[in-house]
Amino acid sequence: MLTHLAIRNFAVASQSDLEFGPGLTVISGETGAGKSLLVDALGFLSGQRADSGIVRHGAERAELHAEFSLEDAAPALRWLQDNELDDGGIGNGMVCQLRRTLRADGGSRAWINGRPATIAQLGELAGHLVEIHGQHEHQALLARGSQLALLDAQAGNGALLAEVRACTQAWRALHEEREALAGIGDVEERRDWLRHQLGELQEEALHAEAVAELFAAHRRQANAAGLIQACDSALERMRGDDAFGLPQALQTLRHELGRMRAHEPRLGEVDALLDAAAIQLDEATLLLDQVRDDLDIDPGQLATLEQRLVRLHELARKHRVTPEELADVQARLSAELDQLEGAGERLLQLDDEIEAAMARWRAAADRLGAARRSAAKSLSSATTSLIHELGMGGGVFEVAVEALDVTRPDPQGAERVEFMVSANAGQPPRPLRKVASGGELSRISLAIEVAALGSDAVPTMVFDEVDSGIGGAVADIVGRKLRALGAGRQVLCVTHLPQVAAKGHAHYRVHKAASDGATESRVSRLDDRERAEELARMLGGVEISKEARAAARKLLATADV
Repeated sequence: MLTHLAIRNFAVASQSDLEFGPGLTVISGETGAGKSLLVDALGFLSGQRADSGIVRHGAERAELHAEFSLEDAAPALRWLQDNELDDGGIGNGMVCQLRRTLRADGGSRAWINGRPATIAQLGELAGHLVEIHGQHEHQALLARGSQLALLDAQAGNGALLAEVRACTQAWRALHEEREALAGIGDVEERRDWLRHQLGELQEEALHAEAVAELFAAHRRQANAAGLIQACDSALERMRGDDAFGLPQALQTLRHELGRMRAHEPRLGEVDALLDAAAIQLDEATLLLDQVRDDLDIDPGQLATLEQRLVRLHELARKHRVTPEELADVQARLSAELDQLEGAGERLLQLDDEIEAAMARWRAAADRLGAARRSAAKSLSSATTSLIHELGMGGGVFEVAVEALDVTRPDPQGAERVEFMVSANAGQPPRPLRKVASGGELSRISLAIEVAALGSDAVPTMVFDEVDSGIGGAVADIVGRKLRALGAGRQVLCVTHLPQVAAKGHAHYRVHKAASDGATESRVSRLDDRERAEELARMLGGVEISKEARAAARKLLATADV
């Protein structure tokens, strides 16, 4: 649900901050005052192509900001999570913020929850948040995909559609497995190649510990002479065979300090540490002695280690990996060989499984198609009745269900739909997207939404000039239908008819005012008294009579009737 809309330097509006609630919100104003500015702002926030002419004269850029509650917009929340943009930071992620700037030089930028976004992303997300009905080609109901989604929602086909999609996914997984096996070519030749490669790799110890030990052993043998010399020299000092040995020097040091310990108690701590050092020195000598015993200059062993290393590097270059990664290559080739050992039998088995998966999809698609055809009849009849009530007496609405020539499973089922309409008696129905009259299109969209009881998942619906070309009793019917629709969805409606405006749960008025020598549009929310005055103006024109005020109060009093 749209909760906040902020506009800066947009067309003739310098600044507007609007708060919205549930139900039906109506927007009225004199001709030319800019009633459709709010609709246009939402259009640009929905990804509409940038237009530099929409920037207020003298300003560098227009700024638009909208805030939506996601409590009633689960698809939008899922989209945000899938695109990692669900961290708006307000209300535990249940609020979404859209922002867009339009520069006077034609440039445009967009943000979602404070993060830069593409215009395409803005449009995708807005498609889950707001639906605009009016004279604009981008409205959702003109898209066949949206028409199919609305029909499925109205029919409650969620479970059937999920079953069709699951069957499609299962078939695709089997088909991809078969294509992968078939794409190998000569299976026997591939098996022979794999066996040869594995044979080469299995001659070597390739696990991580073995490779690390091989490198360590080579370094040890390659530097054996230097290691032996270093160990012998160190052992000579550490064994204390002469006065310069470390043990003798350590004992001499302890003796000298011991004579002075009576004068400084802390020297006792020094002696304890030196005693521990003597123990450590003994242990180090034993370990060094073991290391020296293990060292031996062996040219034959060095040559063997070098041969093994050369072989390891050759294998690594062959498979384009490091020596440490050869074990992973071996495991992967072994797994592929295991798979190919039964490739022929698996191909035959896959053919049977694919055929069975196709049969399951057809059965699920048939059930979905039957539900769609039944719902199409119901929606066609209900919408036709409603467009008659809305002043299109000879109009006909049909949901045409077109079967597809299916050769492989489709996640959307085995048919597509097209909303068809004839606005006048005697004319054949034509696709809704080709209906020319904006006013008729608005009323037809309203009829569809009311007939479907707002079944689509979009929480906010906007109707721009839905009452164009009507009046009297039909206008009252339009108002009542919009108010009924607002019981389950947030509805915003730009109107010039008092019968419609009186049905709103909230009312905004757009008017022009002079500011610093320039004319601008201002938007204000009306209280009860102001609403009555605005309705009286809409009824009686510039000069508001007592009769007009009385009629306005009567319209407000009967808004719920």
